[in-house]
Amino acid sequence: MFSHLNMFRIGLRGVQLSRKVTNAAAFAQTQRRYSTDVCEQDRNLFGLLFDIDGVLVRGRTPIPAAKQCFRNLVDGDGKYKVPVVFVTNAGNSLRQTKAEQLSHLLEVEVSPDQVVLSHSPLRVFTQFHDLCVLVSGQGPVVEVAQNVGFKNVVTIDMLREAYPLLDVVDHHRRPKDMIPPSKDLPTIDAVILFGEPIRWETNLQLIVDVLLTNGRPGNPVTSLHYPHIPVLACNMDLLWMAEAKNPRFGHGMFLVCLESIYKKITGCELKYEALIGKPSVVTYNYAELLIRQQAEKLGWTRPVERLYAIGDNPMADIYGANLYNRYLKAMHRSRAQVQAQGGSASQVTGDLACEASDDAKCSGRVMVGGSFEHRLPEGCSSILVCTGVYNRDQQDLPSDPEQTVTEQRIFHGHRDFRFDPSLTQPSFIVHDVRDGVELVFQLEGWPLQ
Repeated sequence: MFSHLNMFRIGLRGVQLSRKVTNAAAFAQTQRRYSTDVCEQDRNLFGLLFDIDGVLVRGRTPIPAAKQCFRNLVDGDGKYKVPVVFVTNAGNSLRQTKAEQLSHLLEVEVSPDQVVLSHSPLRVFTQFHDLCVLVSGQGPVVEVAQNVGFKNVVTIDMLREAYPLLDVVDHHRRPKDMIPPSKDLPTIDAVILFGEPIRWETNLQLIVDVLLTNGRPGNPVTSLHYPHIPVLACNMDLLWMAEAKNPRFGHGMFLVCLESIYKKITGCELKYEALIGKPSVVTYNYAELLIRQQAEKLGWTRPVERLYAIGDNPMADIYGANLYNRYLKAMHRSRAQVQAQGGSASQVTGDLACEASDDAKCSGRVMVGGSFEHRLPEGCSSILVCTGVYNRDQQDLPSDPEQTVTEQRIFHGHRDFRFDPSLTQPSFIVHDVRDGVELVFQLEGWPLQ
């Protein structure tokens, strides 16, 4: 629907951007001929997906435009005018905690049901919930794991205590004098990577030990166990933006280290059962479920027609939103074909659309929110802000996947995602989140104030 507006490319200058954004909004208003007094029943229905770091906050400091933006998004009673969901690749806290933080920073009420953390979609991976899983990350990892459904959890610290001879990089952590006996732990059936840990060398060593020993790190390695036990990773962000002037290492960087070490030792590629968090389709499916739930709470009786995803990272937020848009288009085509042959929408499976979405592990096949019978949004438009990872002065990403690493052009996506340069191109580029929301409301013919 917005192909004629898909005019904004990474690297355009501010004057050009502001002029084209204004023209796009004016064009949309003219075409739809909406006025601000149109009754709600006749309005287009849409939902907003917000990234957090680099869009709303930098570290613990709110971006100035964010507070004003959210004051405009709620009415006098603090009720949201449209469905709003926060989609972040952060994963070192519970949804309740993140909602409380956002409520404090933005000065509007944010409920846990509006928050998608990198690990939130693990709730639908029920086939792993009864297994013994090793979890890696920082923060309340046991609570997080239990909160998303895992019942038998082993942490890196528990593994260190059970096998004190495994973690010896730091001389001060080595056993003193007598070597304590190893404690028995159950065999580890899968590894769950929530986010970047604090002691990278410890986590890398022990995770590789678990993979090489088929879940029994106290045993010697006598042969290569390959394929290894399942690995599920949340958050593929190579970099993220905090208070520092330059981006910081993210969990994606830790994954690069783990993949490199495993391949160097075994000669084999580290395999993922699932890659979760932006830009994976499964994360956007989960966010769409929450958007539908928010729409119901607002009393909307018609389905949400469009989604707008606002982010600062071309390889996470923009790539993910565009990938999900491709997925939605493929789903609608598949449904139309099935219905044209006399079938029903419920016959369309995630696998049909997954091939067209280019998701790394086809994680979009893990659907959330029940059957396929509900009406999906028509599409998802991506909006890139300039307050975080993205820098207007950086060069375009390479068009040739074989040339992803050069002196000045680097592909920051995960190893397992097939690079498609078109997916890094946002539908719109704006200065900050307030400009992005104003643009969306103009495009949809809604009054913002």
